[in-house]
Amino acid sequence: MPRTLVTGGAGFLGSHLCEALLSRGHSVIAMDSLLTGAASNVGHLIANPKFELVDYDVTNYLHVDGELDRILHFASPASPVDYLEMPIHTLKVGALGTHKALGLAKAKGARFLLASTSEVYGDPLEHPQTESYWGNVNPIGVRGVYDEAKRFGEALTMAYHRAHGLETRIVRIFNTYGPRMRAGDGRVLPNFINQALRGEPLTVYGDASQTRSLCYVDDLVAGILALLEGDFVEPVNIGNPDEITIMGLAEEVIAATGTKSEIVTRPLPEDDPKVRQPNIARAREVLGWEPKVPRSVGLGRTIDYFRSLMTDEGKGA
Repeated sequence: MPRTLVTGGAGFLGSHLCEALLSRGHSVIAMDSLLTGAASNVGHLIANPKFELVDYDVTNYLHVDGELDRILHFASPASPVDYLEMPIHTLKVGALGTHKALGLAKAKGARFLLASTSEVYGDPLEHPQTESYWGNVNPIGVRGVYDEAKRFGEALTMAYHRAHGLETRIVRIFNTYGPRMRAGDGRVLPNFINQALRGEPLTVYGDASQTRSLCYVDDLVAGILALLEGDFVEPVNIGNPDEITIMGLAEEVIAATGTKSEIVTRPLPEDDPKVRQPNIARAREVLGWEPKVPRSVGLGRTIDYFRSLMTDEGKGA
């Protein structure tokens, strides 16, 4: 069975990937500095003899004993709160971390999958976004540390593929949600759910007409693993094209939680993208993949998870 390294393996997406890989028979090493990840995300996997959690920062020299068949590079701060608080580390993990992980893949002869992002499209002038669109990114804006780190990571990954013949895959991940999202990570859905469950006003920015397309984590993981085991080298959008305005999402959360919260507005943050919707024609064609979980179902599961966190807090857990 394959032996697989997941960097950022204790994060939201990384932990779900570790779980899915184990279920497919992989031996899995989750490597995470725990800066934004949490050991509790993989606590239920620790007893599995095929699983190992390693506390390590991938921007340093990267070595793993023994054979490796797959490397999934997911290490990175991934929310605006995180990369605005840690701009230099975000750049380092996207650049140095990707370089170290690619070097390890080359040394081990492992297939490498890069977790890129829809943020490579910036505030897009094309809608919906196709993989052939080059993007509209402000390189010196406050979000540039994340956007440009991921763009550089893609360029470096393709350079290793072309120069060294390394087997590489690139997934451009669109907004994803589900259990194990951090309650305070600053992204729109955790913010809305937490505010609603506390009976607080839901905060929207600008006129809340900006759009997002939310993909449930189980669908995302299925798409990533299909890409990993396929033979397509160029970037592939994985996300849910079911687009909704921020105002519409706030109203859905209010209805799903049963809260009586109001909606309040605040000024729009710098470089906040106005639209975000994946064109997934390539994923459908080359992977036979498309999302299956309706937002109403995924939202209910996610709200239940956040409600359980608040229950644990109330018990002093």
